[in-house]
Amino acid sequence: MGSTNSTLSKIPNVEELMQETGFTPAHIVRLYDRFEALDKEKTGHLRPQDFGAINRLAMNPIGDRIIGAFFSPGQETVDFHSFVRILAHFRPADKKRPKDPSMPEPVNSRTSKLKFAFQLYDQDKDGKISRAELLQVLRSMLEMQVTEEQLESIADRTIQEADLDKDDAISFEEFRKSLEKVNIDHKMSIRFLR
Repeated sequence: MGSTNSTLSKIPNVEELMQETGFTPAHIVRLYDRFEALDKEKTGHLRPQDFGAINRLAMNPIGDRIIGAFFSPGQETVDFHSFVRILAHFRPADKKRPKDPSMPEPVNSRTSKLKFAFQLYDQDKDGKISRAELLQVLRSMLEMQVTEEQLESIADRTIQEADLDKDDAISFEEFRKSLEKVNIDHKMSIRFLR
């Protein structure tokens, strides 16, 4: 317990970070240790190349996109608080957590998770998933398991089914509606941190 408190005392605004993300003190300490291990140059910030040490990300077909999600456009580094906030998207939603309308939506709420997943597809950040962006993700994920013709058919069918306003792209709202019945809590985990 002493080392936990010692580590927590090094982290500014740790109580606020735990409240926002839902991580316990033990989780925060584990994430802090992981962050420090990735921060080889001890700068207090991580660069995209620092994430290369996470084997599960290196092996993940969309690992570059997940790593990219840690960085806002034009941002070249991420600090510990931002690191933890992004990782909170991978936590199961805390359904027992009381909803306080005066508080911002939890980082690991269903809507926040969907927005995070949406941005993995929407690479040009225009608020829509185009056929080309969808194909790019499908190619990464399915690699040589299917033919290009099959990939194109999957992309076309997906756009056709999800594109409610018929603009040949999927907006966030269309993305959300198409996934309403899918329980993403089981799809996302922080196992890649181990």
